[in-house]
Formats: sequence, structure tokens, C-alpha cells
Amino acid sequence: MEVSTQIIVKAVWDTLYMVSVSLFFGSIIGILLGILLVVTRKGHILENKFIFNLVNPVVNIFRSIPFIILLVAIIPFTRLLVGTSIGTTAAIVPLVLHIGPYFSRLVENSLLEVDEGIIEAAKAMGASPFQIIYRFLIPEAFASLILSVTTATIGLIGATAMAGAIGGGGLGDVAITYGYQRFSTITILVTVIILVIMVQAIQGLGNILERKIRRVQ
Repeated sequence: MEVSTQIIVKAVWDTLYMVSVSLFFGSIIGILLGILLVVTRKGHILENKFIFNLVNPVVNIFRSIPFIILLVAIIPFTRLLVGTSIGTTAAIVPLVLHIGPYFSRLVENSLLEVDEGIIEAAKAMGASPFQIIYRFLIPEAFASLILSVTTATIGLIGATAMAGAIGGGGLGDVAITYGYQRFSTITILVTVIILVIMVQAIQGLGNILERKIRRVQ
């Protein structure tokens, strides 16, 4: 029982490690892509047909690839970056490439919710495109962006579980190695319960933060 507990605790830690690091880098990519998708579209502050038509299909392509296929398809790239294709650190590479484009669409939707009148008012005050993005667009969409981060985090938790299928570590690896392959229903049940608790906690925290931010706004 003690060994099993140690394995579960390590798996939880590995999952949190993969989720946090992937979310950090994926958020940077997602925010940048999301902003580009909004400000370069027709009629917006930095309208640029070439950039929009370049970024839009790239995001769609990555979003259309199932994570388990992406995981295997970029093994050479993963090895090039981290020196191995197995383990928690190796799993971060496909996780970032998976969540970045997905998060960019969530960011895009959040930014598009901002009232156009606010942007027009910012232009009238002489704000530069960067100032409009930094001082008006993002602050106005901040509450919605919190929910976007929440959704992305929950998606990452599910993806880390799939990463366990090829030795990515974490709770998914425990469920497959010690649960499925050894016919341990208890192990599978425990990992599922932990994953559900993690998802509920993150969703609850996201909802609380979103409500508080909207009250302040």
C-alpha cells in the first residue's frame, strides 16, 4: 500500500508539473496567436490579410490533429529539443504544441467580445495599436480570459492522461501501467477520482476569479 501511495503521489506531481509548464509556454503562444488573429482581421486595428491568412490555417491545422497522433508525429522534434521522447519533460513539447493553438482560439473569442466602441474611443484618444491592445483590449476581456485559461488547463489535464499511453508519466501512465495492464480496477478508479477532483478544483477557482474580476470591472 505504501509503494502504491508513493507511486500515486509522484504521478500527481508529474501531472501538475506537465500541466503547469505546458500551460505557461502554451499560454504565451496562445495569447500571441490569439491577439494576431483578432487585430489583423479585416477592419481591425492592424488589418493585415497576409498575416491573418497565414496564422488562421496554421492554428486550424494544429487544432485538427488529435493529441495522441500529434504526440507520436513529433517524436523526432521532441528528441531534438529535450533529447528523449519518453517521460514527463518530453511530454511537455507536444502538450505545448497542442494547447497553444487551442488556447489561441479561446483568446480570440474573448477579445472579440470586447465592445467595438471601446476600441473606437481608444483610437479617438490617439492610442497606438500596442496601447489599445495592452490598455484596452486585454483588460476589458480579462474576466473572459480567466475562463479561457481555466478551460485550457482542464484540457491539458486530459491531454496529460493521454500522454501516459506512450510513457509520458503522470496519472495516465499509472492508470495504464498499474491499472489497465495489471487489471487493477482500484488503481484506475483512484486515478479517475484524483483527475475529477483536480478538474473540479480548477473550474471552481476559475469561476470564482472570473466573478470577482467582473464585479471590479
